[in-house]
Amino acid sequence: MENLTQIAHNVYFTLKDKSPEAQLKLVKACQKYLSGHPGCVFFAAGVLTEELNRPVNDRAFQVALHVIFDSLESQNAYQVAERHLQFIEENKENWESVRVFDSTVGS
Repeated sequence: MENLTQIAHNVYFTLKDKSPEAQLKLVKACQKYLSGHPGCVFFAAGVLTEELNRPVNDRAFQVALHVIFDSLESQNAYQVAERHLQFIEENKENWESVRVFDSTVGS
């Protein structure tokens, strides 16, 4: 367990407007507001892979966000950062649901 020191923050957005344009708009907003925060060691945002449709695949989302932080402190600071809060305010209107999966990870 001593190697588990990073925080993985995975967010899955189900949109009201599921159009490709709305999906791309949210991905771009993720890139603008959620990348480059202090302590972020990995960032990615993208869309559901349509070709992967196995019985185990959860397909109840359109946009996914993946951020790895170097520590719990960095993740906590991100949660209250102005850019993070601005992202929520500017985009929440099109969210049908948001599911957040946080875990402690290591390599």
